Amino acid sequence: MRRPPIHLLVAIALVAASFSVGCGEKSEPGTAVARDKLTVALDFYANPDHAGIYRAQDDGNFDDAGLDVKLTEPPPDDLSLPLKQAANGQADLAITYEPEVLLAREQGLDVVAVAALVQRPLTSLIYLRDNKKVRNVADLEGRRVATAGIAYQDAFLDSALERAGVDPKSVRRVDVGSNLVKPLLSKRVDAVLGAFWNVEGEQLRLRKERAVVKPVDQIGVPRYDELVLVAGPKRLESKREPIELFLAALRRGTRAAAADPSGTARILRKANPDLERRLTAASLKVTLPVLNQTGGRPFGYLDPEAWDRFGAWMLDHELLKERPVTSDAITNDLLPRGPR
Repeated sequence: MRRPPIHLLVAIALVAASFSVGCGEKSEPGTAVARDKLTVALDFYANPDHAGIYRAQDDGNFDDAGLDVKLTEPPPDDLSLPLKQAANGQADLAITYEPEVLLAREQGLDVVAVAALVQRPLTSLIYLRDNKKVRNVADLEGRRVATAGIAYQDAFLDSALERAGVDPKSVRRVDVGSNLVKPLLSKRVDAVLGAFWNVEGEQLRLRKERAVVKPVDQIGVPRYDELVLVAGPKRLESKREPIELFLAALRRGTRAAAADPSGTARILRKANPDLERRLTAASLKVTLPVLNQTGGRPFGYLDPEAWDRFGAWMLDHELLKERPVTSDAITNDLLPRGPR
């Protein structure tokens, strides 16, 4: 894939945005300006993973930046729609997952990751301590494991089993869709892979279930960015400054969310009344530190070396036919800089 002419646009954008990006604002308060419209396609319904976005929206950070931001949710039967919308220009930005970005690009969808929302895996292997027959990954030999039927998550399980010295073919996989907790609690399966440690893991903890939760990067899968924001190359050119302003406002919203978890929980429940109060609070408590994780790098940083390693892993596990070119798949050029 061809990269957008970033080297030329950066100089222009820096001059144009120098009065705005640094503070996340585009104009002086009270000045009537035409707002730049941005459509952001979410990966799922509003939940703690989106805390920074909804906080920025509720606090007026996007308004202050001169943006008119519209958030959309995908239909339950097509969670891949946001990525497609970004590729074809129906959405300016979309939230998706690093593995999905690499798969989509090989299939011809022209998308580029512009920021990481969650810079580590949330996907986990979970089993219960009450199951005396399963004390570690090696004990899964010959047992039943529930999955969501996602190919790359099946490869996650393969990696974990191979690392533990287990033949992956010896494990019976049960595709249960998105409801991974129920078969685990009903003892239909001995473990599940595909649940998130910050959601289902917290759900089990609140139920006082003695669950063992292993994020996949602890059991044999390279670290990857669970959630990323992507855009199509045309939007990177035509809406470069609004995207930069959005990311700066998102950083402010994410920091505000971390400083006020209870207020952020109320904002999320307002956006999605189906969220359960206790679980939302518990999930936010463990999610917010991850959303604010920077390690001294810019907010939303995409690590090229980590993307290289994960792309090589996907190739090794026959999820991809060719090793992806990381420099084509990601850019850090639009991330907010400075201390604000």
